[in-house]
Amino acid sequence: MKSLLQITLAVVCAVIAITFGAAAAAEIGQIKNVNGQVFLTRNSAQQAAKAGDLVDQSDIITTGANGSVGITLIDNSRLSAGPNSRIELKQFRFNPTTQEGESVTEVRRGTLAIVSGQIAKRSPDAMKVQTPTTILGVRGTTFAVKVEE
Repeated sequence: MKSLLQITLAVVCAVIAITFGAAAAAEIGQIKNVNGQVFLTRNSAQQAAKAGDLVDQSDIITTGANGSVGITLIDNSRLSAGPNSRIELKQFRFNPTTQEGESVTEVRRGTLAIVSGQIAKRSPDAMKVQTPTTILGVRGTTFAVKVEE
């Protein structure tokens, strides 16, 4: 009986660790500022975005006609989207110990300004921005992208 209780407790602890570990690992940054209409879509559920919201890989940020948003990712990359933008944080992986990782951000419409962080500094080919017509490789710099509808 005692061993069955120990096994059950071990399984419950493992499930909790995996659940909370996966949730913590999914957080890739934070919204720092919001102006006007800004929405965060996660798992097909849209909500109004606000400063302090955490962002996850695969989140979609949409701004309205008067909207803009600033996001800081965990590698210290800074993203700023202007009005009428749709940005998807498609892929993001970063190891703070080794400073290695990769990032793919998709701009479907609007504007996005980026100040690259540790990922691009560590590996010049590891940070990419996709648009409907091209893929840009980030080389550890500051740049802006505009996608017309």
